[in-house]
Amino acid sequence: MANGIKEKIEDANEKAIDKVLTSNPILVDVKPAIEVVPGMKKNMIMHAGPPIDWQNMCGPMKGAVMGTLLFEGLAKTKDEAVKVIESGEIEFSPNHEHHAVGPMAGTTSASMPVFVVKDETHGNTAFARLVEDKVQFGDYGDEAVEGLRFWRDKLSTAIGIATRKAGGINLKGIIAKALYRGDELHNRPDAGSSMFANMIISNLIDTGMDHKELLPVAKHLTSDEIFFLGLSMGACKATMDAAHGIDYSTLVTAMARNGVEFGIKVSGLGDEWFTGPASMIDGLYFPGFTAEDANPDMGDSAITETAGLGGFTLAAAPAIINLVGGTPDEAIKYSKQMQEITMTKNNGYTIPALNFEGTATGIDIRKVVKTGILPIIDTAMACKDPGKRMIGAGLVKPPMESFKKALHGFAKKYDI
Repeated sequence: MANGIKEKIEDANEKAIDKVLTSNPILVDVKPAIEVVPGMKKNMIMHAGPPIDWQNMCGPMKGAVMGTLLFEGLAKTKDEAVKVIESGEIEFSPNHEHHAVGPMAGTTSASMPVFVVKDETHGNTAFARLVEDKVQFGDYGDEAVEGLRFWRDKLSTAIGIATRKAGGINLKGIIAKALYRGDELHNRPDAGSSMFANMIISNLIDTGMDHKELLPVAKHLTSDEIFFLGLSMGACKATMDAAHGIDYSTLVTAMARNGVEFGIKVSGLGDEWFTGPASMIDGLYFPGFTAEDANPDMGDSAITETAGLGGFTLAAAPAIINLVGGTPDEAIKYSKQMQEITMTKNNGYTIPALNFEGTATGIDIRKVVKTGILPIIDTAMACKDPGKRMIGAGLVKPPMESFKKALHGFAKKYDI
């Protein structure tokens, strides 16, 4: 019996990891969430991490929700936003339960445009919110909200037009090249942002867009070093969704945090979340901030590590150490260590500093529990108080509790 179960698990994992390796994520469009995201409603705000209600949300997520309501015009002031929420008019739902992802608080609303990323190989589609450095961290001020309006009214429209005219933009190719140029595609997507800007601007020019419309879009794209993170997250979400739902597979297909809990999903365990308390981040703080100001780990951006990027590819991005703390030798150590809890190496994404080895890919819940080695995630820090922005960055590990719960759930489901 035991051998039969083992064979089923290995066969399932072989199928799951093959889907990860053969995935080919393409940006096909940019559209308002209400038009493309399954299950999206006009009164819904999607958020990062596992399910959570307003009363239990952390400070930065509450701030982001208020900012999002102001952006949607569902409230005119912060206090009015709170009243709308407490009246029960707003429905909350995790991004991941709609094939979507969002950075930090990850708040996504009906009129907010999202990147539409299709896995050309397997046919599934994922959606990703814009990455910015204000509302997603809990800032609900006028400047923060106006930034979302610029995304909705100008930037997303232009990118959507150019993307459609280009017939889609291959994100896998950009990610592979970005790893050669010092990115790890989570905290450092600088090279990816630059390559995407170069590509999309030429497409925008080709559309014949008016100069006055093109200039502010071009200025934003050429100056926003974190822009590509949204696309990286969308690509990774499409990749991991393709491998989800395979019976007997122990592959982790999602890792996400809401600032209170850390949750994972496993391919062979359906839509169930396995959670533990969100960890504090170990890193460097911006001047004027200390550990006392920090909120626990938050965001859907750990989908990059889930797909074998981010903290798993720190060896490719020694410059990120200046932001998150540590040494280049430690970065190499982490990238090698992740091979002990994963199923394979992805030769589509290789790391020069490791003699062009493929990135460690396919977190296996069995290996995490057996070795005691937890996935390494590099991430930004949010202030625990609403109304603030990013206060630092660092490295964090998920709670072992999530993986142990998943393994117990697996044993129960498959009667092991």
